[in-house]
Formats: sequence, structure tokens, C-alpha cells
Amino acid sequence: MPPGAPRSRRWLALSVVGVVLFLGLATGVFWGDLMRSALDPKSPFQTYRPPPAPDYASRQSWALMPTRPDATAGDPPADVFFVSPTTFDGGHDWNAPIHEPKADRLFRRVMAPNYAGPFVRVGRIFAPRYRQASLYSLLTLREDAREARQFAYGDVARAFHEYLNRYNSGRPFVIVGVEQGGTLAARLLAEEVAPNPDLRARLAAAYLIETVIPAVDPPIPPCMRRGQAGCLAAWASVFDGQIDHAQLLLDRAVVWNSQGELVNLNDRAALCFNPILGAVTQDPAPARLHLGAANATGLEWGARPAFLGRQVSAVCRGGVLRVTHPKSASLKRQGSWADQRKVPGYNLFYADLEADAKARVATLTGH
Repeated sequence: MPPGAPRSRRWLALSVVGVVLFLGLATGVFWGDLMRSALDPKSPFQTYRPPPAPDYASRQSWALMPTRPDATAGDPPADVFFVSPTTFDGGHDWNAPIHEPKADRLFRRVMAPNYAGPFVRVGRIFAPRYRQASLYSLLTLREDAREARQFAYGDVARAFHEYLNRYNSGRPFVIVGVEQGGTLAARLLAEEVAPNPDLRARLAAAYLIETVIPAVDPPIPPCMRRGQAGCLAAWASVFDGQIDHAQLLLDRAVVWNSQGELVNLNDRAALCFNPILGAVTQDPAPARLHLGAANATGLEWGARPAFLGRQVSAVCRGGVLRVTHPKSASLKRQGSWADQRKVPGYNLFYADLEADAKARVATLTGH
């Protein structure tokens, strides 16, 4: 063996380790860009052929619907029209097929129990499947992405009409939208509910969860006190100390204009409802008033999770809800890079929302 061979092998091994470490570091730094690129449909929306439209006369086009859609005497006093958050990552499609298997599993296992679950004891829940814009469309401000989100609204509006005409029968109702679903529900309020006196009179409340809405001239009056009916509760949250994240949230927020286009929030103030206090206010909500968070992921639909009370305090600052980090290990984000960018698999205000919605329905119905 040549006398320099061991040393050469050591240098070769060190070089290989160095290259591996460099590639690992570079991948970590650019992982977000790599994932975004992988989810990019890489074709303009204008030439994109979307999946087939849902038929809302068919039960298959509803992710959640009562077993007996016609109301009976034993039903809760109201209905809940629920617009789901994003469950579809993207890739080839700008908008998801309504029966995309992975997106459907995520809805049933995570989104429905955590975000529709608080309203099970408030009303009969109707949640349409819709051709939701992909997660990628929420991570970019490209015009294509905005068009994909505008396209999704058409499904939600048609589902709402079908619900009103076929299933509502003049009953009080609540609208709930989460994240992308909240943005779509905001336009539903502006175009369908606000101009219609009969619908406004029957709306107990609208909850737009993790949704940025302009504070000036919202589609319906904001909820300024507990038990107020016919009002809007909207908020987007960050954890305490994430000042840069709060500003980025507002900088990237898009809202509807009067022409039905998504435009930047820019310097407008955002509406901020505090779920612990049940009001749009800048007063701080201490943890002792927090009724309960829940991690309902994986629970059977309709099962009530164990509540974790006094987990967080919250305060509205600069149009964003600043929330302290929860104490329980079950209230931590988990999952893949894409999962980390969707709404989390737990609800910090589960019990607070349940109680809040019950009170607003009681105000509207008188019992």
C-alpha cells in the first residue's frame, strides 16, 4: 500500500462528509423554495382546465350533511354553513377535484373535528365540497393564484344557494369559514347575505377563523359584545413574540374589492375578534377566562373532545390576535412542510367558540 494512501482516504472521507453537510445545509435553507416549486402547477390559470364541477343536488358533493337533511323537532335550533380550510397541497392542479383522496382524509381526520366540531351542538352542519384553491395558491401573490381562489368562490356560492333553497326552510343559521374558507365566506356575506334583509335577520353570526378582513366597512357589523346576534367575528392569529410574522401576515393578506377581485390589504386596518372575550376589542384576555382548547384530530365525527382550559391568553394588537404559547404538548404543530402551512390540527378556542355561538343563536331565537 503506498505510504500516503491512509491519509488520502481520510481526506477523501472528509471531503465527502463536507459535501454531504453542505448539501444538507443548502437543502435546509432552500427547502421552502424547493417545496413551493414542486407544488407549482407550472401552467397559467388562463389555460388550465379545472376538475368537473360538483352537483350540490347530490349528497356526494357535501363533505358534511345531516343524515336527514330536512329539519325535525329534535334538531338544534340553527344550521351551520361551514366552508373548509385548505386540505389540498397542489402540484398539477390549481384547484382540487372534490374527491381528491388525500385532501378528503385530511378534512375528515383533522379539519372537520377541530373546526366544524365546535358547532355540532350549535346547529345542523352543511359543509360543501368545493374545488378549493391549492395550498400553493396561498403561498404566492401571483395573479394565477388569485384567479384560482376566485374560481373556488363560484362553487361555494352555488352550494350556499342549494343549501338555502333545499335545506334551510327559513331557519336561523351561522356561517363558519376557516382560512381560505373564511376568505370565501367573507365574499358570501358581502354578496349574498348583506344585501338580503331576510337572510340578515336569520344570521346568528359569522365566524371567519384565521381570516384577515378589513376593519372599515365590513360586510356585516362586527361582534362588539357577547351574545350579540347578526354580527361578524373574524381574526387571524400569531403566537406571542412573532412580531415579524404578524407583519408578514398582514403584508400578504388579500381581501375582496367591490368588483369581486382579490386585492392586497395594503395599509388598511384588519378586524380582530378575541374569541376568549367574545368581542372585537383591544382589551387583553387572561388565561383564567379561556374556556378550553382541544386537539380533536382523529376523533370520531361528533365526539366531544376533552377541553384544556386556561391554556392561553390573547390580545388584539395591530389587527392581529397575539396568543401566548399553549402549555399542553398536544397543542403543538405537527406534520410535513405542507401541513405546517395549513391551519393546525387543534383548535385553541374550541370551547370558547362553542359557547359563543350558542349564546348568539339564543339571542336570535329568544331561547
